[in-house]
Amino acid sequence: MAEPTPSDLDTTVKADTGKMGSNDTDVNNVEHTTTTAPEIQKQPTIERQDSQNSSMSSPMSPQFPDPVHDLPVELLQLGWRKFWSRRENRPYFFNKHTNESLWEMEQLLAHVAAGAGNVFTDPLGIASSGSQPVSTNDVRLSRPSTEIPPVVIGDKRRASSELSVGSPTKRLAFNYSPFWNFDVPSNCLFYERAPSVLPPPVPEIEQFRATLTSKLREKYQELCQSRESIDAPVESFNRWLLERKVIDKGKDAMLPSNCRPEVSQSMYREIMNDVPVKLVKPKYTSDARKQLFRYAEAAKKMIDSRNATPESRKVVKWHVEDTFSWLRKQNNPSYEDYLERLAHLKRECQPHLTEVAKESVKGICSKIYHMSCDTVRKISDRHWKLLKEHNIHEMEPLPELAHPRKVPCYCIQMAVPALRVPHIEHSTDGEMTVLRIKGDEVRVNSAHFHKLEQLYRLNCRDDPRFEHFLSRVFCLGKRYQTLFGIHSKEGIVLQGALSVSVFECLHRVFGVTFECFASPLNCYFKQYCSAFCDTDGYFGSRGPVLNFHPLTGSFEANPPFCEELMEAMVDHFENLLAETRDPLSFIVFMPEWRDPPTEALMRLETSRFNRKQLIFPPFEHEYRHGFQHVCNKGDMSVKAIHGTLVVFLQNDAGLAKWGPTPERLNDLMLASKPRDAS
Repeated sequence: MAEPTPSDLDTTVKADTGKMGSNDTDVNNVEHTTTTAPEIQKQPTIERQDSQNSSMSSPMSPQFPDPVHDLPVELLQLGWRKFWSRRENRPYFFNKHTNESLWEMEQLLAHVAAGAGNVFTDPLGIASSGSQPVSTNDVRLSRPSTEIPPVVIGDKRRASSELSVGSPTKRLAFNYSPFWNFDVPSNCLFYERAPSVLPPPVPEIEQFRATLTSKLREKYQELCQSRESIDAPVESFNRWLLERKVIDKGKDAMLPSNCRPEVSQSMYREIMNDVPVKLVKPKYTSDARKQLFRYAEAAKKMIDSRNATPESRKVVKWHVEDTFSWLRKQNNPSYEDYLERLAHLKRECQPHLTEVAKESVKGICSKIYHMSCDTVRKISDRHWKLLKEHNIHEMEPLPELAHPRKVPCYCIQMAVPALRVPHIEHSTDGEMTVLRIKGDEVRVNSAHFHKLEQLYRLNCRDDPRFEHFLSRVFCLGKRYQTLFGIHSKEGIVLQGALSVSVFECLHRVFGVTFECFASPLNCYFKQYCSAFCDTDGYFGSRGPVLNFHPLTGSFEANPPFCEELMEAMVDHFENLLAETRDPLSFIVFMPEWRDPPTEALMRLETSRFNRKQLIFPPFEHEYRHGFQHVCNKGDMSVKAIHGTLVVFLQNDAGLAKWGPTPERLNDLMLASKPRDAS
């Protein structure tokens, strides 16, 4: 019979190389298997138990309340612990740091005195040359010991997905990365920072938040209808959330509760744009005629029903009557004629209509803000009440470190402990993974579910056995469902991402390793900034970008389309570039809006750190779908209908290291082309 190969041997080594602590007594078993002709026989396991798991009938229990730590302090500091072997019915000594084990105290003292500590020793001292046999008739001594792979001190704890328990999917790790690359290490350094004291996410609270936020959205629609006779502008509520978070100092991760001023300029501007009627670019001549007629009729009705000055009422009525007269007299006007007449009517009437609607629109903005504050209070009270029932209390913000070190960037750390995990139903439906709790469900593509599993394994430090994984995925999915909105395709623009080929080029050519605006659902790198600390931190988020202060590194920034957020982003990047002499680079992607140009676009183009800019033409580049975590594979790529401006903001050192040379820019332009075009 041929000798068995290493893969034929059923060898299991489970070693905890974590830090030693006063309560760190969970030492895993070590099993050996040996080969004897004619078949492979498994060596019985000698089990270890700590004081918490050992039964009261153990011979050691009456004498030693804590037998594991019943050793001199010097031996404990070296990692030695005392355990009871059921099979041999006697104690033995195990070192967590070196994976060594010995039977006798005399051996242990001599071993330590000699300065021994070889990590390659036989873990139970059975086949080691330095150990004494238990008895001359012990059959185990006649068997050759199976070779055990060396354990490297300092390695991470074995991922729970490699164990027979722990990973909720009960399957092998995801072996391919179709639209992410988590092997890229970060070149970003920053100063150490204090952990977050936000309460940990809980499914019950996320469901409560979703219910209250939906009511807030519905109230916004109701106010726009009742006060201005218009529908709430599309995406207006989402952009309001983004704009408010630029200045919000409240405690909630999503809803604003402490903003000055109370009236949002973003919400005010978008409602005013639709007063007295929403205008869209018409496709046909008949559509242009209907839109002109609707605007004139709505303007007349509005000026008659509001408290307007006589002069305003006179001007608006005159232009409206003139428009009606023009419509009656003109014989088959062209498409351009209708658009020109509409522009003229709006130019003459809109200032007067804005004046009479101003207080009403401000009232809508103020009402929504105060309702948001009340919603945040309800969510916070219920959240902390639930936590206090489990003896978890609210914490004051932790002070920043007095002498922080410059370290590689790391994800958000949570200071408040997590609750016990509720039961989450986990199933698959075709290519979708479904998580359910109390009749509510979160759906995500199975590929993205495995992506979240990888991110969690790489970043989460308080849940090595994945006991909280499903609960945290549910909270993450529910939070983004709540953010996106309640209508079909609402929120799609919040999660658009660059194509994989562009990310690959940015990393290869410009050293980019970090995304400034992403989420666990759409990130390409394992290091990124995102909107929410509490739900996203377990999956690698560094928190909101405006609270992130890197000292060096190469970054990609593709912000959501909110003007106030983009302006704050430019200011933040310029401050960071001015404060460091280490290489720092931000490659910014934003829509080329020039009719009229946005404030953020003008600031980017005139920035003293602008080293180069280029434009991806409309329909000649693509983005990843904003709902890539739930859409079909065939819909992942979407061609951009507008141009994208790419601006390189770099300090001198960043320019020297990652400067936009013509060759590099050409590579980037080629990478941006859609697959069918290239």
